[in-house]
Amino acid sequence: MKGNKSYTKYFSNDFIIGTSISLIFILISWAVGIISTNLPVNFSSIVTIHINNPIHWIINTFPIIIGGIIIVLTRKRILNENSFKEIIEKQDENINRNARIAKKIGEGNYQLNNDISENNDVLAKSLLVMRNNLLTNNLKEKEQNWISEGKDLISDILRMYNNINELAYEVIVKLINYIDVIQGSFYIFDKNDNKLHNIATYAYNRKRYVNQKFKIGEGLIGQCAYEQDFIYRTEIPEDYTSITSGILGDKKPSSILIIPLVTEEKLQGILEFASIKDEFPKLTINFLKELGEIIARTLYNLRMNQTTEKLLTESQQMTEELRANEEQLRQNAEEMRATQEELEISNKNLETQVNEVENAQKRLHSLLENASEVISIYDNELKLKYQSPSVTSILGYTPEEMMSGKDMDRLTAKGEAAMKEMFVQLLEDSYTPQTIQYTYIKKNGKKIHIETTGRNLLNNSAINGIILNSQDITERKRAEKEERMKSKMQSLSENSPDLILRMNTKGQFFYANPMIENFMGIKSSEIINTRIDDLDIVDILEDFFKQSIKNIRRTNQKITSEITIPTAKLGERIMNFNAIPEFNENELETILFVGHDITESKMIELEIKETNRKINESINYAQRIQTSILPSNTIIHEYLPKSFIFYEPRDIVSGDFPWFFKKDDILYIAAVDCTGHGVPGALLSFIGYFQLNNIVDHDVNYSAGQILDKLHFGVRTTLKQDRIDADARDGMDIALCRIELKKNQIQYSGAHRPLFLLRDNELLEYKGNRKAIGGIPHRKKAEKDFVNHTIEIKKGDRIFIFSDGLPDQIGGPEGRKYSPRRIRDNIKNNSNFTMQQYSNLFSSDFKKWKGCTKQIDDVLLIGIEF
Repeated sequence: MKGNKSYTKYFSNDFIIGTSISLIFILISWAVGIISTNLPVNFSSIVTIHINNPIHWIINTFPIIIGGIIIVLTRKRILNENSFKEIIEKQDENINRNARIAKKIGEGNYQLNNDISENNDVLAKSLLVMRNNLLTNNLKEKEQNWISEGKDLISDILRMYNNINELAYEVIVKLINYIDVIQGSFYIFDKNDNKLHNIATYAYNRKRYVNQKFKIGEGLIGQCAYEQDFIYRTEIPEDYTSITSGILGDKKPSSILIIPLVTEEKLQGILEFASIKDEFPKLTINFLKELGEIIARTLYNLRMNQTTEKLLTESQQMTEELRANEEQLRQNAEEMRATQEELEISNKNLETQVNEVENAQKRLHSLLENASEVISIYDNELKLKYQSPSVTSILGYTPEEMMSGKDMDRLTAKGEAAMKEMFVQLLEDSYTPQTIQYTYIKKNGKKIHIETTGRNLLNNSAINGIILNSQDITERKRAEKEERMKSKMQSLSENSPDLILRMNTKGQFFYANPMIENFMGIKSSEIINTRIDDLDIVDILEDFFKQSIKNIRRTNQKITSEITIPTAKLGERIMNFNAIPEFNENELETILFVGHDITESKMIELEIKETNRKINESINYAQRIQTSILPSNTIIHEYLPKSFIFYEPRDIVSGDFPWFFKKDDILYIAAVDCTGHGVPGALLSFIGYFQLNNIVDHDVNYSAGQILDKLHFGVRTTLKQDRIDADARDGMDIALCRIELKKNQIQYSGAHRPLFLLRDNELLEYKGNRKAIGGIPHRKKAEKDFVNHTIEIKKGDRIFIFSDGLPDQIGGPEGRKYSPRRIRDNIKNNSNFTMQQYSNLFSSDFKKWKGCTKQIDDVLLIGIEF
């Protein structure tokens, strides 16, 4: 009984003390969470810190944990009073230490490694986890504050300056100081010349005046603009001066960062920074990438504002001009009004001459019938009430037909709109005549040009209508157009770099442009009206002119010739002459000679031919090298007598290649398809060839799947695709077979390429993995190993492996792909064929399917019968 009382006494006191300390610790952890996240002190803030930081749920269990500890310790104290006292003292020490740790965390001091020494102290470990989470959040908050402060600093500059040059300089200076680098440049993209212009450079604490321009794709600056992605270089070779960086000249930095300024997928400019430090911090790169879009958007808005200001200025200028024109029109209207008043007075005097007019009507009708104009009168409702008889000879319709609606029916839509607009103008302003031009379709269907002048004479008692005077101006239009063309041709001829001459069929010169002095040593003014025989020109040119005149007089056809002539000023020149006959009423009148200097283009053509010859020689040599390492049919037939290889490279060298290797009693054969074709594909084929040889020669026990795994990582290492900054995505597809004839077993593994097995007239397909050999690895997703298929082979089994060049070939009557289905059908529908017959079948069928279509890829098909 006494023991129970002692136990109760100890338990009560210890439990109260432990629970109180735990509750105090929980309150301290809540206070630290609320203070560190800048939340108000209320219940919702307590809920928020529990959601954001699950460590608080662990801390909330401390009363239970401590209660359990107290129960255990109390029981042990009853059994051993001395041992219980030591435990209590140690527990008090742990509680005091943990309280000190909690206090430091609350004060923002996260350096606790020396304060936590007990490995079995759960509460201390929990405090350490909480410290680590708070330290991580504190670091992220500092980084975000640094980025925000930088954005605010640059945003102030972007708001302050409207001049792009001033803005660029201030931005580059602030950024250089803020991110702590030595040099920086600001490039602006000019759409007019499609180049990047250096408008601000700051280096070594002073402004540098650098006038640089880069085309898109030129140097690192142009490459960044072309890809619209940042470029970061830390591995810079000693001969870096061969790489154009824009600001460094021959001095080699330790690291370079180039940021594109892009908004809405439109390039605005480039920021370039150089540092003597080994690398740019990742935080700095992220900051500049985020800032780049803000700067690009500001540049875009400034350009739009400048364009708007320019348009506004032009609009104001046009308004001033319109006001001046309006004043001139007003003065003209005043003059017309005065004239109209005079006409009205004259009309009153004409009333006394009505009788004389009536007597002259017959004469007038005769005149109107034979006039060169059509006179029409419309009433105020725009209805035709009179049509002169001359309309028949000019438009082909009788006055009655015109009165019935042909006046508007035969107008084009544009002509009808112009006519209606003229009537509106005449009704609004009865004093001002209106003149329009339009197209009219005659009765015979011929289109002619008409000019109509309308006058509002509704107030004239003699006319009482709107009178239209129309005349055929088709010939005038043609003459004006011809005159414009002659003027334009004259201007082009005078400024042309070509030699232009015009002479008649007797060899007399009528025209020569100024270029004659360069090619013939004669001024153009001295050659006019002279004959070929009167001039002292080189024999080859004289013979060409005379022979061309003779041939054109005989054939009336254009002649093109290429001749070489010596000149005093330009040396020997190669000229391409066109002799063009010119006719007048189907009679040959003159001949136009146009000579174009093609000397430079001929030289370039020769250089291109020489370059192509050297390239072809290099490619042919590469073909011999590639052919020498490929397996021959003789070697393969020695071990696999019933087999064939259908191999059709698209170019001289190929990215597809068959591979064969023998090690002990094991045969290896594969159809390999490297990325691309031609020279790039051939280079990759060498990597695949030697990698495969090294892998299978190293260990004969590797399965087909393991061989592809080794090849996959070998290619990736060779092309440095396993590095963080890798950008080469090249690789290869493959179908690989490991054959053990003594065991009658095949192991197959593939990368994007299948294996077809024909057994007992049934076609089976084994699919490869849906991933290629090589390529940049996925950083967040683990890769699966290549699947290894084991096949027990029987006598008569046939296998087929191939690259994608065969099924992807475009052709056939509908221009579709050859397709894997066609391959399967050819194999299954001809199951009685020998392997040689299969080879002939696929060769002829592929050529027939391709037809005249260009081969799009290398083709490789391997067939084996067991």
